Amino acid sequence: MASLFKKSTATMEAGTKTTGNGQPIVEPIHVTDSDFKQVILQSDKPAVVDLWADWCGPCHMVAPSVEQLAVAYDGRAVIAKLNVDENPAVPGQYGIMGIPTLLFFKGGKEVDRQVGVTSYQNLAAKLERLFG
Repeated sequence: MASLFKKSTATMEAGTKTTGNGQPIVEPIHVTDSDFKQVILQSDKPAVVDLWADWCGPCHMVAPSVEQLAVAYDGRAVIAKLNVDENPAVPGQYGIMGIPTLLFFKGGKEVDRQVGVTSYQNLAAKLERLFG
């Protein structure tokens, strides 16, 4: 299955494309081991990283909530996805033992995490606490 998420660049906060009528579509960005530090840890905005894999059923269950976060927090937070099969260094660095795991960062430091499927409301509440 082809990735639904755009590759990140140093200046992108959310992957964007447009609909047929030119309206922007906001979605999570795809980060890698090589750009994780620059995109997530050096961000001046709070960041959420969804660690996932294509074969992981629960990962696909939480994906719509992550996509919803990207839309709701566009311009205010970095919402990203990292494929653990293609990028093993970051999961190893953060001691990820199961997926989906969502890591919450502020000021380059992990401040919260969610392991397993949860609701959009729970994820949004965790993210909202980072704006205080």
